Order: sequence, then C-alpha cells, then structure tokens
Amino acid sequence: MKETRDIIVHHSISDLYKALNLPIEQETDFTIHFLPDIHPTVPFTSPVFRANYYSFVFVKDGRGTYTTDEQVFATAPGTIYFTNPGHIKAFELKELNDAYIITLTEAFLKEQVHPAIFEEFPFLLAETVPPSTLPPGEFVEFEKLYLQIFEEFKKESPSKYKIIGNLFVVLLLKIKDRSWKNYDPLEEGDRSSQIVKAFKRSMEKHYRALNEGVEKYLFQVQDYAREQNLHPSYLSNVIKSKTGRSVNQWIREKTIAEAQALLKNSSLTAKEVGYKLGFSEPTHFSSYFKKHTGFTPNSYRKQVT
Repeated sequence: MKETRDIIVHHSISDLYKALNLPIEQETDFTIHFLPDIHPTVPFTSPVFRANYYSFVFVKDGRGTYTTDEQVFATAPGTIYFTNPGHIKAFELKELNDAYIITLTEAFLKEQVHPAIFEEFPFLLAETVPPSTLPPGEFVEFEKLYLQIFEEFKKESPSKYKIIGNLFVVLLLKIKDRSWKNYDPLEEGDRSSQIVKAFKRSMEKHYRALNEGVEKYLFQVQDYAREQNLHPSYLSNVIKSKTGRSVNQWIREKTIAEAQALLKNSSLTAKEVGYKLGFSEPTHFSSYFKKHTGFTPNSYRKQVT
C-alpha cells in the first residue's frame, strides 16, 4: 500500500473515536469495543490510515480483509490479529456478527501490563503481522479473556486498569505461546526494517538505563545513528518512511510517556523526574512537558493520582 495524501493519521485513540463519531470526553490509553456497535452496517471499507497505537482484533464470527504495507490478509471466524503503531493500513468488513477490538497505547502497555513490555513480548515490534485463525476450541480460551476485559472496562473501580492490565498479560502470553513463541525481531524484514527494529530496541535500552541511573544524557538523533554506524540523515529518512514519524517525534513521545509513567507511579519529585530523563534544568523539563501535554508535571500528577 503506497502512501498518498489521502492517508488519515490517527495520532491518538481519541482521534479514532472522533473519526467514528463516537463520544469521548478525555484522552484515553485503553478501549475495548464490540465491533458491530462501531460498524453496524456492512459491507464497510475503511479509508487508508496510519495509527500511532496498538489494535488487537478478535473475530469470533465475521469475514473480511485487512491490508498493511501492501500485504492483504483475510479474516474468518476464529481470527485473531493485531496491528502496531506507525504502519499504513486499511480494512474491509464483509460480514460482522461477533468481534471485539482492543486499542491501547505504548504508555498503557508499559504502565499497566509490563514495564519491559518489548523484552517480554518482542513480537509487538513485528514488521509483518499475519492473522491467526484458530479452531473453536482454542479460540474460546481467548474469548473468555477478552470478554472478561470487556466487563472490567465497563466498571468504575479504582483498580479497573490494574485488573485489565493483568488480564491483558495473560492474553499476550497466550498469543505469544500460540503464534510468536520463537519470534526474534532482528531476523525479520529487509534492511530498512532491521534499522527500525534496532532503533526501537535501542530506545528501550536507553530509557531503561536512564530510569536505572546508568545514563544521564538523553540520546538525540546522532546518538541513535552512531549506534548503527549510520549518518543521522539516513537514519531519519528510514524511520520517517517506515513509521510515518521522525526520530525526533519518537524521542519526544517516548520521553513524555516515560515522564508520565514516573509522575504517576513513583514518588520522585518533578525535578527528580526531569534529572532522571536527562534534563539538566528543572525549568527545561517543566517547559518541555507542558509544551507537549498542556500540563505542568505537578498538575499532571494531581490529575492521575
């Protein structure tokens, strides 16, 4: 699928909600929906779009296709598939009786599911994600889990997302055991794909080192390029063409996600969070955070804790 000016970019889950004319009151990191409620009329063909979040689809009864990066995959009853951020995609629904879609951000995966999410589940970095079609006896194991997640999502509980996060760990473990047990992201794809995966893994390693206090300096484009012996401009061009986001966008979004996680889940002061993420001055961190979230670090913490 070639990128054109007609591609719609969903930067967030709320962007998707708005495109589907679904009500949303605030930004969210996790949703689960019964697909016939979202698409009551079939056949339905989506526009070509790029999404900066993860989607997991469970088709108990339905048929259609989804297309990602020029590859077309058919879906049938008992199909499970996921799409990861940055890819150009589209889908066609031919029949739809019973199916669910889970959408979630990397921040949710790291905060509520597993702090080292890409180490535990490296298949989430996959360049090509073909669907799995399971016999009814195997599919029902997944159905029990996503239906339980759906029920928890409808509740108003202080532990709601912790419960959902733990259920989602089980779901990912079952997906891993069923289809991705021996997956190694470094063995997949062409040279450009290898560069993207190495960049993502390098980001994970670097931000973990920042959190552990091993690193004190926030990597920039030239640092990630140096790790792969590439010119910074070449790295930037590859990342932009393959993911739709520049290296600087990846760094910005990653830094904000890590800052939000620390503000929400640790007792560190805003000043200490800034230092941990490589900001030499607290005012620089505060200005950076507010510019990209609309909140100061302290006002964000009050909202989420």
